[in-house]
Amino acid sequence: MQGCLDFGRGSAKLWRRAVTEGKTPLAEPSRRYSTVSLILHWTIAVAVLTQIGLIMARDATEGEAARQLLQTHKAVGLSILVLTLVRLGWRVANPLIALPAGMPTWERFLSRATQFLFYAVLLILPLTGWLASSAAAREISWFGLFDWPLLPIGGGREVAGRFMDAHEMVVKLLYLLIVLHVAGALKHHFINRDNVLRRMLPFVASRP
Repeated sequence: MQGCLDFGRGSAKLWRRAVTEGKTPLAEPSRRYSTVSLILHWTIAVAVLTQIGLIMARDATEGEAARQLLQTHKAVGLSILVLTLVRLGWRVANPLIALPAGMPTWERFLSRATQFLFYAVLLILPLTGWLASSAAAREISWFGLFDWPLLPIGGGREVAGRFMDAHEMVVKLLYLLIVLHVAGALKHHFINRDNVLRRMLPFVASRP
């Protein structure tokens, strides 16, 4: 009996140490983000840039080509919605890595506010697009594989237009957040020379 208790205490101690050092499957490493976080981050980032390219291409074309680009835009947007929900779930289970100790308070606030707003924008944009399509009763094809279900709302073109107005306003906020995010990452890398950017880059070692 005593041997079992000693084994249990030892196992608990090793688990606490593993969590502290970021060596459990659900813990973020102490110096860089986990493989799951990196995959989610860069997949969503590529999808967002793809969205920008798709809508620019759609605005430059007409007819069937424009409609196909819009359908692809919708499918990618809903994929971003699902991936963002997965990322939020992963973040709840795996808290953010601490920011560098020497960061000023205002910079810490800006960093965390930008991250929060990114999550909000990545949820609001696909949701408003989904709501607009649902209000106008316009089908959404997910890459030609199946029809994405429309939300049970009505209102027609007028209500759809309101959702699209909100969609376009949030797009402007997205552009601002991208600029802030990239500028902050480059500042940390080239001016502060810390690991804030490196810990989100795959295959790049952290600075000592």
